[in-house]
Amino acid sequence: MEQLSELQKYRLKYNPPLPTILKNLKSIKAVPSQPKNDVRFKEHFPHLSNSPAFTFTTGSSEEKIGSLHVGILFSGGQAPGGHNVISGLFDSLKELNTSSSLIGFLDGPDGLMKNRWIQLTEDLVGNYRNQGGFDLLGSGRTKIETQEQFEGAVNTIRSHHLDGLVIVGGDDSNTNAAFLAEYCKKNDIAVQIIGIPKTIDGDLKNQNIELSFGFDTASKVYSEIIGNLAKDSLSAKKYYFFIKMMGRSASHLTLECALQTQINLAIIGEEIEAKKLSLNDVVNMIVDLILQRASKKKFYGVILIPEGLLEFIPEFGKLIQELNQILSSGDSIDNELLKHKLPTESYSLFIQLPMEIQDQLLLDRDSHGNIQLSKIETERLLIELVNKVLVKRGFEKGKFNPQPLFCGYEARSALPSNFDCQYCYALGFVACLLILHKANGCMACIKNLNLAVHHWEIAGIPIVDMLDFEMRKNKNKLVIKKNLVDLRGAVFASYARQREGWKEGDHYLCPGPIQFDGLEEIVERSTITLQLEQKI
Repeated sequence: MEQLSELQKYRLKYNPPLPTILKNLKSIKAVPSQPKNDVRFKEHFPHLSNSPAFTFTTGSSEEKIGSLHVGILFSGGQAPGGHNVISGLFDSLKELNTSSSLIGFLDGPDGLMKNRWIQLTEDLVGNYRNQGGFDLLGSGRTKIETQEQFEGAVNTIRSHHLDGLVIVGGDDSNTNAAFLAEYCKKNDIAVQIIGIPKTIDGDLKNQNIELSFGFDTASKVYSEIIGNLAKDSLSAKKYYFFIKMMGRSASHLTLECALQTQINLAIIGEEIEAKKLSLNDVVNMIVDLILQRASKKKFYGVILIPEGLLEFIPEFGKLIQELNQILSSGDSIDNELLKHKLPTESYSLFIQLPMEIQDQLLLDRDSHGNIQLSKIETERLLIELVNKVLVKRGFEKGKFNPQPLFCGYEARSALPSNFDCQYCYALGFVACLLILHKANGCMACIKNLNLAVHHWEIAGIPIVDMLDFEMRKNKNKLVIKKNLVDLRGAVFASYARQREGWKEGDHYLCPGPIQFDGLEEIVERSTITLQLEQKI
């Protein structure tokens, strides 16, 4: 392990509190529910489509619990708190039986399929408690979908005689977990595949998952940056900060950070789509804000832009879908080919864009066949288009000084907040219980997250119950449905009530860096999103 800073060393000593129900694992009883038996997925999940959910209660037990042999892997992008899932899983396994063992697969699903692993010991796990990043094991985005890949994964599971495999990931990774669980069940492999909800984007959320881990820390890291920039804007009184925010498919981070910092404008992609606003509409929205503030001699401000904005703009979303389809062939693309392949309206939009944006739209697609929106400099595109309109409207020369920024990878491996340390540690315990009670294909879930830790409730929910059909690489595929910003929900309503005052005023808040010790209302504060959604 690399050398640690003094703060990292200090965080190693933090002991996350556990929910009351997890204080004595050997006394916990699993209570299965009546299966939903969703016939829509019977063809794809004949063995798991009628799986029960699990809740837990305390009782007394004198049964001796045998040793469990478990594997764990990280899948997808990093999120603060992942190492505490490992430490929680390790500690709970040892609590049940000191002979239990935990191994970690390296570099994500690829390590599982190719049997690359390390033994996770007390000393090794102890070096990573409450630390950021996924560097203990690494991660990867390989999908398990071909027969050869399934067989590779199963051969590894068999070779280690695993009782359980914990997959820490987002919607796609947990979809993988469901298919692997089904494959194992079909082939009579006695292993329990358990999912853990992870993504800083906050879009892995439903009636059973109140929050994915990492969102709390990431929103606080970004809000510190945004608050600092807002204070700089107010101090210099001459800069407009155009800040693109992480969140490929949803605007949760943009909305949360806007509420934490009270900046002048947050563009919410879901609202743009609902109102069917064009790119020109979005540009004019920003221009109107700048002119409105200029009338009060304010030539500065802060604007948040969600990473996925372009896909929410109807004509841009259509263009991206068409480009995805063209590029799925794998053939080289030039302007002449695009002219013939794209509809006239989409081609006209494409050629009006700056060359840099055109090139970025044609970059290689991700593993799902989708455009890599983090590589599209939407903030620079908007700056250029806004500037053109301002010039046309006779805006005073030299008074528009835009600064483009991207709040991206800075937060993915940050030291996790106390909340994410606690949440992830408890998730590791819940995963252990689900393995013990043979809840194959379930995701570890914790409820009442807005309350103090001892009030948290635990559950295991079949991943199959979270699936729906979505178009991927021009095919209808079963995936966990992404949760988008609810325009009728309490979080957006809170922003909508306040945003008009924020446009003209300078109501900026500086949340500052994440605090690990001190006043409870500062150290243990949850996100505004969680507070509003749980109706505190």
